[in-house]
Amino acid sequence: METTTRSSAASPLQLDAPAAIARITESMRKHLSTSFKRRGFVVAMSGGVDSSVCAGLAVRAVGAERVFGLFMPERDSDPQSLELAREWAERLGIEYTIEDIAPTLEAVGCYRRRDEAIRRVVPEYGPGWKSKIVLPGDRLNSDRLNTFQLVVQSPDGELSTHRLPPVEYRVIVAATNFKQRVRKMLEYYHADRLHYAVVGTPNRLEYDQGFFVKGGDGLADIKPIAHLYKTQVYQLAAELGVPAGVTNRPPTTDTYSLPQSQEEFYFSLPARTMDLVLHAYNAGLDAETAALELGYDKVQIERAYRDIEQKRATTRYLHLPAQLVEPITEIRLESDV
Repeated sequence: METTTRSSAASPLQLDAPAAIARITESMRKHLSTSFKRRGFVVAMSGGVDSSVCAGLAVRAVGAERVFGLFMPERDSDPQSLELAREWAERLGIEYTIEDIAPTLEAVGCYRRRDEAIRRVVPEYGPGWKSKIVLPGDRLNSDRLNTFQLVVQSPDGELSTHRLPPVEYRVIVAATNFKQRVRKMLEYYHADRLHYAVVGTPNRLEYDQGFFVKGGDGLADIKPIAHLYKTQVYQLAAELGVPAGVTNRPPTTDTYSLPQSQEEFYFSLPARTMDLVLHAYNAGLDAETAALELGYDKVQIERAYRDIEQKRATTRYLHLPAQLVEPITEIRLESDV
């Protein structure tokens, strides 16, 4: 099947990066002084391109002296993530600190709860083993259901793949979500002590398709790149001077003990392809027109469109604010008394 997308020069996702940065940073400054009435920004830096771009934008917006970087590794983190985050923070000239969240995760049972669920699928799983959750890939060329699988690696390096029942899947994800929620708790601790606002780092793919944890990485005071497709985030990264070690690194969840790409865990498509397909969908192009525009078969685009719609429907709950049961007719602040 033909799978040749248009060149980047003709891409509808091409940005005027300097102008985009100017607009975003002006908005960040405005919200900081008027909406939040805070002094600066806290940015959790993972060593990935999204958080690196957000840190760079924060510095452009308010200066390095008013941006605080936060690194929060844990037992399953790739050591390279910390190295890349530290390198960029030092180049930006911002203050930063390292918060090892493994003891907190251990205390709330993150690792224990996850491993107990894994052992119900792989009884021999134990110390020295590694794991990750994956989806069947190649969403364009397959109508297979999004059935999650568990991949484990024994201490001698042998990999095996197992069907993951829904109950065990939910327990593993619920336990793993402690990581994002503990990190957010620490972000707000530092934001409160510094009188800063928290910067959220999801890009448009993640925000649109619900690839975030409610009360975790989905929680923030401002989300400067949630309107940008991943391809566009890389364009800002180049303009901001984000190190090649960050931009050349494949997007990863950095959440499971085995290396895990966002593609195999959630999107089932490479980020660039997903960008173009989602852009076509959001632009209202029908599958036939999008297929001609992007160089795919109509059937392939129809599959991708269905997957977009399914993810939106499934994750709508994540976007909802707390629902008020009774109407609030009057709110009185202390300053009004």
